[in-house]
Amino acid sequence: MDFDAIILAGGRSSRLGGVAKQNLVLHDSTLLQRALAAAGGASRTVVVGPDPGTLPPGVIHCREQPEFGGPAAAIAAGLAVLADTGSRSLHTLVLACDMPRIQDALAVLKPALRAARGDGVVARSADGRLQPLAGFYSTAALRTAAQDLSSRGALINASVRSLLASLDVQPVTVPAGSTADVDTWDDAAALGIDPGRQGGDQDRRSRS
Repeated sequence: MDFDAIILAGGRSSRLGGVAKQNLVLHDSTLLQRALAAAGGASRTVVVGPDPGTLPPGVIHCREQPEFGGPAAAIAAGLAVLADTGSRSLHTLVLACDMPRIQDALAVLKPALRAARGDGVVARSADGRLQPLAGFYSTAALRTAAQDLSSRGALINASVRSLLASLDVQPVTVPAGSTADVDTWDDAAALGIDPGRQGGDQDRRSRS
């Protein structure tokens, strides 16, 4: 299966008091590590957000401009970096790093993408809620949409839904809880995340 991956690991985490979501730990792995593992099989992977520390070999890091310019701008930054590598992957996985059980959703989305027509597939929870930050999208269609927003001066602070509005994407129902995300400390607790452990702090200590 031919795809690249853009993992969004930015945002201000205001409802977590500014604590970086990607550094939260579940079962001895940070949420960023879990997202990278879930995206395994990608031809190229780019992490968009603040300095993530040490990344696996071959994984690229970049930052949207301006910083905290929103998820659409972050996706556009990731697409630009992937284009610079010469990537020709037909599809791009767009994935937020704050869904620790997302591998269960991707296990359903991948086969659905092989059978889908149009511009890709997006996760839909059992209650019908779409999660656009868990989807495989046509790389060409995604680039066109980002370029269109940029040409109109509408990319910065744009929502992901506005970026995807022109795409013909098939919703795919995924297992219950697989797209549960961490927006608050209550969310973290419900998912079994220990707020007292942060991978970024451990990494910084090990490098000092």
